[in-house]
Amino acid sequence: MCERMAMKRLLLFLKPFDANPVLHSDAFSRVTTPQILRHLENRQEVHREAIDVCKDILQQKHVDWEPVLRNDLSEPITNVDLVVTVGGDGTLLRASHFLDESIPILGVNSDPTQVDEVEEFSNEFDASRSTGHLCAATVNNFEQVLDSILNGEAVPSKLSRISLSVNSELLSKYPLNDVLIAHPCPASVSRFSFKIRNEQSCLPLLNCRSSGLRVSTAAGSTAAMLSAGGFPMPILSQKLQYMVREPIAPGKLYSYMHGTISPDQSIEMAWLCNEGMIYIDGSHVCHPIQYGDIVEISSKAPSLRVFLPHQMMNTVGAEEVSEQHTHSKL
Repeated sequence: MCERMAMKRLLLFLKPFDANPVLHSDAFSRVTTPQILRHLENRQEVHREAIDVCKDILQQKHVDWEPVLRNDLSEPITNVDLVVTVGGDGTLLRASHFLDESIPILGVNSDPTQVDEVEEFSNEFDASRSTGHLCAATVNNFEQVLDSILNGEAVPSKLSRISLSVNSELLSKYPLNDVLIAHPCPASVSRFSFKIRNEQSCLPLLNCRSSGLRVSTAAGSTAAMLSAGGFPMPILSQKLQYMVREPIAPGKLYSYMHGTISPDQSIEMAWLCNEGMIYIDGSHVCHPIQYGDIVEISSKAPSLRVFLPHQMMNTVGAEEVSEQHTHSKL
């Protein structure tokens, strides 16, 4: 058993209560059905109830805590011993941008997808709710998971993040899932060159015309990267996976358009369009770039300490299997 953690302060990081503002728009009423309306209204109510449950449980614990809506936070999180997010993976990702490696984080999935519901409405609309891939708790087991943390029975895992610099200036946000570098217009071609390098050498320069470059961590390898044809990586891997999106006529260089880089390597990219954007963990956080900018990407970023779901931890140690799968794909 681990030593009891001396936790005194806790931050409750919340997805906004009104998660579906489209419900109140005139356009929504023209295209929706009563079933969709009830589904979305129920999602809001379930999320609100989850927040209330978490607050009630925290009131019973010997910790000082305060709630904050994710849209209201703009400064780094300090002076707390634990951050608890209530929402889904998006809320946990948003909180991670304000954390260094000293403060652990626990995700509570406030609105898990219900398999029976998805099957019932599969012919009418998408009834999926929140995936919560990185969330170790729901309202049903939040108190149990929280107690295991407070009693020192649970240990956070260290997840790799991405370090980004533009023209040698380090960006303040460290992506936990992935980064997409592309033209801000999705119909426009992204032109760039990149090479993989370490302290001793670098691979040949690759000149690309495509839909952009995506780089993911192990945690993000099961998200957009997997949907684009990538492969899942062991959650604790320190490698990054990269993919040139929809390369135009790559020819003999096709095998270089998708691969991994080790912790001692980095990607050096030269942006060759008038406009460009670096999207960090989705579309909410972005950084503009312009012609001639040099972007460096590596895993040399502070790790994030996350309490992971038990089922995910069962895959730890599968590095060799994943590496075999990697080589078979490339």
